[in-house]
Amino acid sequence: MRIGFDAKRAFSNFTGLGNYSRDTIRILEKFYPKNQYYLFTPNSKLNKRLDFINKKENIHTVSPNNLFDKTFKSLWRSKNIVRDIIKHKIDIFHGLSHELPLGIEKTNIKTVVTIHDLIYLRYPKLFTKIDRKIYDKKFRSACERADKIIAVSNQTKIDIIEFFNINEHKINVVYQGCHQVFKSKKSEEEISDIKNKYSLFNNYLLYVGSIEERKNLLSLLKALKNLPDRNLVIIGDGLSYKKKCLDFIQHNKLEKRVKILSGLDLFEMSCIYQKAEMMIYPSVFEGFGIPILEALNSQIPVITTKGGCFSEAGGKNSLYVDPLSIDSISNAIIKIEQDQNLKDKMIEEGHTHAQKFNDETISINLMKIYSSL
Repeated sequence: MRIGFDAKRAFSNFTGLGNYSRDTIRILEKFYPKNQYYLFTPNSKLNKRLDFINKKENIHTVSPNNLFDKTFKSLWRSKNIVRDIIKHKIDIFHGLSHELPLGIEKTNIKTVVTIHDLIYLRYPKLFTKIDRKIYDKKFRSACERADKIIAVSNQTKIDIIEFFNINEHKINVVYQGCHQVFKSKKSEEEISDIKNKYSLFNNYLLYVGSIEERKNLLSLLKALKNLPDRNLVIIGDGLSYKKKCLDFIQHNKLEKRVKILSGLDLFEMSCIYQKAEMMIYPSVFEGFGIPILEALNSQIPVITTKGGCFSEAGGKNSLYVDPLSIDSISNAIIKIEQDQNLKDKMIEEGHTHAQKFNDETISINLMKIYSSL
């Protein structure tokens, strides 16, 4: 089988969509090496997280190859790419992040699109009017034209049916996993090296995610203010909302208790996870929530949001809170700190739950969808 991917974000994105794209390619190549995989991307410069494709004879990178397409890369990705998909005799084309090229539905090529979330419809105030229009046109069109839709959670499937009126039989839920690096136990020496490199606290709470309004870091900072002698490590970056968080940190004299890191590699992140006391993920809404799985695989307790997709990722033994209630977040942190039996159970049962999202299961579910077309 010759499988093509819209791999733009595998090459250029280092957060959720990029991680999903890279993991999908990596997992399929590992468990189904007889297939040929074609990565269609406007920019083919490799990054460290794509090292696994080096010297793989069954993975091919396809980029614009004439002056016009090189000049107008967005047009190539949204439309002209179809010529190259046909040229390479692709059997199935998988849009890994909400989109499919225009005109592919007029070919004999079968199509799959992954929808991660419809946050712009659930929380429109978080997006500009023009962004909402662009997303709606792309996402709705891809869902209508695709032969199959993959939703990364049951919550996302529900949203696709509700907002786009898509037949539920066209939608399959295939959960995401997380990178293998989070599943291996790090040595005390490795963790100590990273702790020293970034001057981390001896004990700390952990937040992982983009620093934007929807992710709701400010509520966690407000809870931290009410919890003296606790420290917080933040792995993430942002723009205007980050400034708001930095202003709060400065105004409340939390500079010595908060460390913000970005641009880390996955190994460094995994060490920081495993050193943490717990991970708090107070996002208002997500399609799934990969940091939850990363934390469970790192064998630390998780506090996250009540409702939505969060219990799908977190399982029965994570603690769920009202993300907009400072007391709810604070009380959950204190509850774990004061009850070692609870903490041990959260770690053990959480790790067991995380094994449901293993690479082989994900690959089998993806191939079932491809083979059904």
